[in-house]
Amino acid sequence: MPIDKICCIGAGYVGGPTCSVIALKCPNIQVTVVDKCKERIEQWNSNKLPIYEPGLDDVVAKCRGKNLFFSNDIETSIKEADLIFISVNTPTKTFGNGKGRAADLKYVESAARIIAEVATGNKIVVEKSTVPVRAAESIMTILRANHKPGVSYQILSNPEFLSEGTAIDNLLNADRVLIGGEETEAGLAAVEELCWVYEHWIPRKNILTTNTWSSELSKLAANAFLAQRISSINSLSAVCEATGADVSEVAKAVGRDSRIGSKFLQASVGFGGSCFQKDILNLVYICECLNLPEVAAYWQQVIDINEYQKSRFSSKIIRSLFNTVTDKKIAMLGFAFKKDTGDTRESPAIHVAKTLLDEGAKLHIYDPKVDESEIRKELTHPSICEDPEATMRAVAMYSDAYSATAGTHAIVICTEWDEFITLNYHRIYDGMMKPAYIFDGRNILSHDKLSKIGFEVHTIGKRMIRAGIKRPWGSPYQI
Repeated sequence: MPIDKICCIGAGYVGGPTCSVIALKCPNIQVTVVDKCKERIEQWNSNKLPIYEPGLDDVVAKCRGKNLFFSNDIETSIKEADLIFISVNTPTKTFGNGKGRAADLKYVESAARIIAEVATGNKIVVEKSTVPVRAAESIMTILRANHKPGVSYQILSNPEFLSEGTAIDNLLNADRVLIGGEETEAGLAAVEELCWVYEHWIPRKNILTTNTWSSELSKLAANAFLAQRISSINSLSAVCEATGADVSEVAKAVGRDSRIGSKFLQASVGFGGSCFQKDILNLVYICECLNLPEVAAYWQQVIDINEYQKSRFSSKIIRSLFNTVTDKKIAMLGFAFKKDTGDTRESPAIHVAKTLLDEGAKLHIYDPKVDESEIRKELTHPSICEDPEATMRAVAMYSDAYSATAGTHAIVICTEWDEFITLNYHRIYDGMMKPAYIFDGRNILSHDKLSKIGFEVHTIGKRMIRAGIKRPWGSPYQI
């Protein structure tokens, strides 16, 4: 039977955008996104959505109240749904067995138990959250252990491959949709029903079907491969700075190799976000549990290089400012982990801020999309500071880049917002202490032009560009 009603448990970065696009492209299907958090549901029903994602507001506005609904009534939505997405958070465990590496599946388990308790009729349950291999088996164990007459379940894996900042485009123009299920008659039928939903706008050739475990592992593998590329180019950026090579030129040369390609070869202060680190650590834990220590060590090194890159960049700031930043005012432009999102989870900016604060710096922070409350929450987290009040006395938040940089000793670019490329740096330079430093952690600025203005420019993967000194053929003189 065709799917008439869909319920999504979890109104976060995955569930909200995914189900909004499904509602847009499947007008005959009623889609309800549910969550225990009343505040979050209220935001989804307001003019200010709980997450920033380009294009999301327009999609929600077209569908909300028609065939797209946001609700706290979880039980009713589960009872009425033919298909249920589980899109809850799967954070890394902070205590117990697997601490710091294994995925915490308590929210997935909770969702499965709610389904088992209230579901009636036949249900297709789809794990949309990023989960370790064989998580679907755990969900099925819970559902079957609480079997009720007249109720049957099929469990599918349908991992998301969204990139924050481009999630709506990723959903509308997906290069692939992956669906995994049991290789039984009922399992294959359930896979076809979910395929039917996506075929409303995704060509069938772009819908890949596998067994459940291949689908689950493919999600972890995809994020691990992408993060590996970032750590690889970042490791080479250290070599470039030591030798005088230019990491941008190296990346361009390597990227022109058709076997490699140019994507994810942009050197930076490091990767962040809710997926890469969490998923690689999960993969490391799985490998250790499978008694594959060499494989675990290989993937752990991707994380280690990322931490090294953040520490290396932070140390460069301190070393360049005469080896002390005590009481110096430093402007941090950008706090989100990447542009076009307000998400700060695992943002490199947090590591940089903590290091500078520990060294006694005064931070002026500006980000066009991250709320002050979110910055405050990140910087006062127990893992970041012991004295929240003292920390916040050293932090000031600003509503624009010009006021944030006024009177500062240095500027640190932590997020590659397009806005930062077009700023009037002549005006900014005039308002700063001298010598004026820029530390471009994203390699997005015109370093040659900045040096002409008078800035002392430090980048990723290049030697320092001294103010006003040029090579005869026009490129910056680097020492």
